[in-house]
Amino acid sequence: MLFLPESHIRNYVFLGEAGCGKSEVAINLALSLRRHEPEVHFFDLDMTKPLFRSRDRAAALSAEGLHIHYEEQFMDAPTVSGGVMRLLKSEDAVTVLDVGGDYIGARSIGGYAPLLRLPQTQLWYIVNPYRPWSDSRQRLAMVLNDILQVSHLDFGSLHLSCNPNLGPDTDAKAVLAGYRMLLDELEGQWKCEMLICEERLLGEVESEIPVPIFPIKRYLAYPWEDENRT
Repeated sequence: MLFLPESHIRNYVFLGEAGCGKSEVAINLALSLRRHEPEVHFFDLDMTKPLFRSRDRAAALSAEGLHIHYEEQFMDAPTVSGGVMRLLKSEDAVTVLDVGGDYIGARSIGGYAPLLRLPQTQLWYIVNPYRPWSDSRQRLAMVLNDILQVSHLDFGSLHLSCNPNLGPDTDAKAVLAGYRMLLDELEGQWKCEMLICEERLLGEVESEIPVPIFPIKRYLAYPWEDENRT
């Protein structure tokens, strides 16, 4: 069962611990939406310099028809991209917000909280159970609580997605083990609504997963991989 965006959703927001893979997921969803939406705006709202950042692929994404928005930074000085509020209200465009990891990045959307609670907006919280701060329910709750405080969002408005990966060497066994690990951590307190995995692994995992799967391609690479990318 594949994940399909709902037709009434016009705004997608991706949150999560730094390094959980939300930028990769956000890019893939934006490109998927662009296939049937004439105007898709992508905001890179990362305010610090992580290992991966979607703006690093701005030229390639623009060539695919996405409108890419971000602000240049000096070192790690905080910046806020213009136009977010206008486009969140727009009925003619679809907007994807790639929000910076943890509470530092989530602070950038606090001012938009009333708009993010509207029914046409969907908030996704991405969890990679292999990340250091997502390997137990207590740690997961700690990071999540910090994000909710600064973003002024409600726990009930978040949709959780599991993104179990170990980088370029991820295999189907790691995906399935990570998904089950997260379910054990959640202990039924929060529902996992989507699994993310590379499309090359879809055939090996889909029969084992009871929730919708969003298959993705890798657009962001480690620096040592980037030298060999075309």
